[in-house]
Amino acid sequence: MDALANLLDGPRARGAFLLRSVLTPPWSLRIEDRAPLTLVYMVRADAWVVPDRAPPVPLPAGDIAVIRGPEPYTVADDPARPPQIVIRPGQVSTDLRGAELCDEMDLGVRTWGDDPDGGAVMISGTYQLGGEISRRLLAALPQVLVLPADAWRSPLPALLCEEIVKDEPGQEVVLDRLLDLLVIAALRAWFSRPEAEAPAWYQALADPVVGRVLRLVQDDPAHPWTVATLAAKAGVSRAALARRFSELVGEPPMTYLTGWRLALAADRLRDTEDTIGAIARQVGYGSAFALSSAFKRVYGVSPQEHRTRAA
Repeated sequence: MDALANLLDGPRARGAFLLRSVLTPPWSLRIEDRAPLTLVYMVRADAWVVPDRAPPVPLPAGDIAVIRGPEPYTVADDPARPPQIVIRPGQVSTDLRGAELCDEMDLGVRTWGDDPDGGAVMISGTYQLGGEISRRLLAALPQVLVLPADAWRSPLPALLCEEIVKDEPGQEVVLDRLLDLLVIAALRAWFSRPEAEAPAWYQALADPVVGRVLRLVQDDPAHPWTVATLAAKAGVSRAALARRFSELVGEPPMTYLTGWRLALAADRLRDTEDTIGAIARQVGYGSAFALSSAFKRVYGVSPQEHRTRAA
């Protein structure tokens, strides 16, 4: 698995919230659901994404937006349109006074809106991400990124449109996997665009030396890597590797490896019942004590405290 795949392995939809919205202009939705990551696909009609602390972003029909939370924002047919409906945590829709609108605006299978024949159709999917690996991905994203329809060729948006209105056995799993694929494909396409200002770790993947080292440490974090063994695998001297890695990634190879190991440990403490000693061995530490010392130095709490807080 390459370094990008490792980082993108974090966002896995499990019972993700997917909704097809059908609306008649004028419309404006205030999004306060605090979702860490949301994908919005404008199927029909143009829209705007209006962050609270940034300029409005146009979202023409056919384009896909990936929005990083949890800060609130507005999606509307006009960037100056005042909000009419608020989407709150738990995907509860209300009017501005807080009265629920979910039943009133229900239009059928995963479909919601004010008119079944409305001119605007939008599909949105939200992820409730957690963990350190996911945070590394989110930190690489702007609050709102838009992938234009003509920037890539993919059958996934059309397939999602077809599947979201089906009510068949196993459909939730089908939609989860479709959303996973669409998010990953969209991010990969966006990162490849010059205006994306892709993060250093992504750009470094193209380097024949540093890209190989990134794959080595992420594929096998438990290996007792040193700068010397990594340099030998990459076919360069230790000094050359240290210099090139720091230039491209922004930190020395062993600092990167430590951060990756501890992020993996933090997620495994949250997501598994493995002992601290077992997790230590899985991520490259010789004992629970060694992992605990490093973990507390970086996160400010012990592994056990981290696990208790995440429960």
